[in-house]
Parts: sequence; C-alpha cells; structure tokens
Amino acid sequence: MSRLRVGRRGSPASRSQMRHRPLVSNPGSAEHSAHVPPTEHPLLPSCNGAPTTGSMIVQVLGCSGSIAAGCRTTSFLLDDDVLIDAGTGVGDMPLDALSRVEHILISHSHLDHILAIGLLADSVMRERSAAGRGPIQVHALPETIAALRTHIFNGVIWPDFTRLPSADKPMLALVPIAIGEVLEINGKRIEVLDASHTVPACGFAVDGGSSGWWVYTGDTGPNPKLWERLSSMRVAHLVIETAFGDDERQLARISRHLCPAALGHELQHLTGTVDVHITHIKPGERAAVMAEIGRLGSPHKIRALEIGDVMRMADEPKRAYG
Repeated sequence: MSRLRVGRRGSPASRSQMRHRPLVSNPGSAEHSAHVPPTEHPLLPSCNGAPTTGSMIVQVLGCSGSIAAGCRTTSFLLDDDVLIDAGTGVGDMPLDALSRVEHILISHSHLDHILAIGLLADSVMRERSAAGRGPIQVHALPETIAALRTHIFNGVIWPDFTRLPSADKPMLALVPIAIGEVLEINGKRIEVLDASHTVPACGFAVDGGSSGWWVYTGDTGPNPKLWERLSSMRVAHLVIETAFGDDERQLARISRHLCPAALGHELQHLTGTVDVHITHIKPGERAAVMAEIGRLGSPHKIRALEIGDVMRMADEPKRAYG
C-alpha cells in the first residue's frame, strides 16, 4: 500500500462508541413505518469549534438515497475538518463549521455524493481568502476528478473553483487517490477501499486504533474484493448501502446497488458481531427495506442510519453530545 502524508494531529483512539436511538429488534414495526427524520439536527461540539482531543468523531450529515423533507444525501463529517462525500447534508452545517473543512473525500462522481463541493467552496471563499488559507483538498479517484473537471467545474454547470478566486490561490485542489492507498490526514489514517458501481468508485476505512475501523462502503453492488480486505480488519462500524427493496432487485443489480437479499449474502463474509448501519435508502422506503433486512436473521446488529447519528472512536466512554 502507498501512503500519502497530509499532516498529523491528535492520537489514535482506543474505543468506539455510538450515540443513537436504541437498536430496533423489528425495524419494520409500526413505530417505524411512518418514520420521517427531523428537519432540525443539532451538531456536535466539534462542529461548533469545541476540541476533540483524544477521540475521532463521525457525524452523519446525510444518509438518504435522494431528497425529501427531512432527507439529505450522503455526507459524513469526520472530526471537524474532513468530509466523507459531500451530498446535500453538508448544507445543514453552520458557515463557521463549513469554513473549518480542509479535506473532502469523494467516493464517486454521482450527483448525490458531490453536489455540495462547489457550493461549499463558494460559501467559504471570502473567509478563507481573507485568512490566507490554502485550498480545500478534494481527494478522489482520477476518473472522478476527470468527471468533476469536465462536467461540474467547467464554467457552465458551476464556476471552476480550482482556479478561483485566482489560479495561484484557488479554493479547491483536486488530489488523485488510488484503491489501497492509505491517507494520513491530520492524525487520521484513512484507507481507500474497492467498490463496485456503475462508475469508478471507492469506499473508505478510518483507523480507530484499538477501537477498530469505521468502514464506509460507498455505493456498491456485490464486491468480493471488499470482503477480502475487511477480513484482515477489526471492523467496529460498517456503513453499507441498501438502495432498493427486494421487489426491485433487478434494478439493484443493473445499477450495482444492494437490496436486502444481496446485503444478506454480502454480510455472510463479515465475521463476528458488528454494528452495521444501513445507508442510501430512498425516501419513503425505509420501513419496507428495514423490514426485509430484519428478516435476514443476521448475527450483526443492523439498524438504519439517521441524520444526526454520531459514531465516536474515543479514549473513554462518554456521551457524544455535551
């Protein structure tokens, strides 16, 4: 594996903890059949400038396969300086929190994962320029970078912030990454994982030290290479997509997503008992999809991810919210 050193800060975490609603034994029960996530979501102290020494925090900004009231597309905030994907959930961050983002890791080029990159750059340009700060580093596969340059930052869909406000002091820098590469970003070790999708894609694994790995598969269909790599990792949290119900399994196969039946087959490759968090469910389909997942009989602790969920890789057990 190659290594990219971007800087260091803090120390490895020692235990993982998640603050969320209790696990649901029957995700398709009546209490969840009409679930609509709240439209207001408090952010962690790290989003408001509080120190996070001795821990790494992953906050769920968006985890839906599309948009509707209370639904945001995929984005996770790692501590207060790294975004993993940049879907519509980024828009809930306060301006001062947006200005602290220094790195964006992109899994693939589809709109629901990249939409906020250019908007974020536009929002923070004045403050970052006045402070003389360098560009936000956008890490992505070379094919994803080519798609961003050709189809997004082209002056037609959106201004080219890789050359604005000036070519020598741009707001964004597009940084190529490769499958298997290990990024070291401000004290965080993040490995780029293989994904199998309709466009070149990847996932990410964040090293939590003795607490294990936080793994995000990205958008993916069945993928033996992923499980081959995860077999040598101690996975603490697995964030994995299930974009369609079993009634649309053919569509899931064509679009290289997972349905509950395919998810069950994939999870057979994951040993032990792991906290599994389902993401990318379409608005209005959560109850049906989770009911099908609930019937899998998996040994893992499976729940639907929600906006506002927090996963902490911490030195000592503590509540995520102050």
